[in-house]
Amino acid sequence: MIASLRGTVASVSLTGAVIEVGGVGMSVLATPTTLAALRVGEEAALATELIVREDSLTLYGFADADERDCFRVLLGAKGVGAKLALAMLAVHTPDALRRAVASQDVAALKRVPGLGPKGAQRVIIDVGDKLGPVTGADAPLAPGAADAPAADGAEPNPDVVAALVQLGWNEAAASRAVATVEADGAESGEPALSVPELLRASLRWLGGGRRG
Repeated sequence: MIASLRGTVASVSLTGAVIEVGGVGMSVLATPTTLAALRVGEEAALATELIVREDSLTLYGFADADERDCFRVLLGAKGVGAKLALAMLAVHTPDALRRAVASQDVAALKRVPGLGPKGAQRVIIDVGDKLGPVTGADAPLAPGAADAPAADGAEPNPDVVAALVQLGWNEAAASRAVATVEADGAESGEPALSVPELLRASLRWLGGGRRG
């Protein structure tokens, strides 16, 4: 079991990173929030979970042990694989997931791509109180954000749109989210977001809430 990695960030993509540990490049998949905090050439430490399949060994990286532990619990729910568990943590923080499960908030869980009403109910039943108590404070989710109209303007960043599609959103919703975030940034006069930052902001928009 590889429980953690500490080493130099060799590269960062929209869905993963390579951490060089003792001269060996370890490839890890992670949420956009975790990846946005990594800087190439700098040291990073990630909690990790190794998923072993007959035809693959996949390492998942997390900002801290709490996020990794939530990932492990989610994998115990019927119908939840590693990709869906990671998508859940891309949309919601661990504490947001705890609140959604504890309050049986199916609508909040349904914001995760690939998780329908029945799947959300199954997660609530199977996870129960296994995620533990809420440990921090998240801003509340605002329902309906993903149904807002598309923003006018230039074509949205295709790499970010592709990453959102890979996470499970359809192309129309992904394009609408990226275009809206880019337009909001341009209107406010703020500096252009980096690709990881744009992906993270688009995920917030799709989730209908904010992540700290």
